[in-house]
Amino acid sequence: MAAFLTLSASAAVILLVIHGGLCVDIIGGKVVEPHSRPFMALIQAANGKLICGGTLIKENWVLTAAHCYMEGSKVILGAHSVKAKEKEQQSFQIAKQIRYPHYHAGSKEGDIMLVQLQKRAKVTKAVKCLPLPRSDEDPKPGTICTAAGWGKTHNGKGMYSDTLREVNITVISRQICNDKNHYKQKPVITKNMICAGDKNGGKDSCNGDSGGPLICNNVIRGITAFGKGKKCGAVDGPGVYTRLTKQYLQWIRKTIGGA
Repeated sequence: MAAFLTLSASAAVILLVIHGGLCVDIIGGKVVEPHSRPFMALIQAANGKLICGGTLIKENWVLTAAHCYMEGSKVILGAHSVKAKEKEQQSFQIAKQIRYPHYHAGSKEGDIMLVQLQKRAKVTKAVKCLPLPRSDEDPKPGTICTAAGWGKTHNGKGMYSDTLREVNITVISRQICNDKNHYKQKPVITKNMICAGDKNGGKDSCNGDSGGPLICNNVIRGITAFGKGKKCGAVDGPGVYTRLTKQYLQWIRKTIGGA
C-alpha cells in the first residue's frame, strides 16, 4: 500500500528502496463529493507528483506515515483534484518532517510522521482540522471503517486517481492477518496496527494512499501504512494501518503542543 508515483527515473529508484513491497490506493471505492473531506492533505513531490496522503490535525500540522518522508515535498490542502488548480486549494512548503523516534521500516512499527507547515492553514469550508481521538480505542473485528486517497484504483500499471476516492472496509482480527494464508507474521501484525479489508477482497487502499486516515465511527483510528506487495484488494492481503495507540497519541500531542 505504498503511496508513491514515478517521479522521475532517479526518484523512482529512491522510492523503490524506501517503499519497496508496499501497496497503497483506493480499490473498490468511489469518488467522494468534492471538498467533503476537508481534513485530507495531499503530499506532493517538488514536481507535483503524488507521494502520500495525510490528515490536517492542527492548522499547521499534518499527520501522515513515516515512510512518506521525502525532501523537497509540499502539502496541498482543500484539494479534490490532483491536477486541477482549484480555488479551494491552499499550498504549503514544509518546515519540518518529524518521524516517530522508534519507527522501524523492517517491522513497520511506528509508521507515523508529523509534518509541520511553514504557515498556518486558513480554515474554510474546504479546509478543516480533524480532531485527534480522545481515547486509544482498538476497533473490534467487524467494525466498518473508511480509507481515502488519490492512489491507484486497480492493480498493475494503472493510473492513479485524479480525484479523491473513499472505500468502506472492515476490521479483520490480527489473528487472521498473522495467519499462514495472510501475512505469515512477515511482518507481525501487532496491537499497534489495524488490519482492514473485505472478506471477499476487492476493497482496499493501494499505491498512493499511504499516510491517509482510517476513520471508524467518525473518529480517526489509524494511518494507512502498508499492504501485501502488488496485490491490492486481495483476500489474503488486507491493508494494514498504524493504530493510534495511547503511546502514539501522547507523542503527537507533545510534538504539536496539545490539541
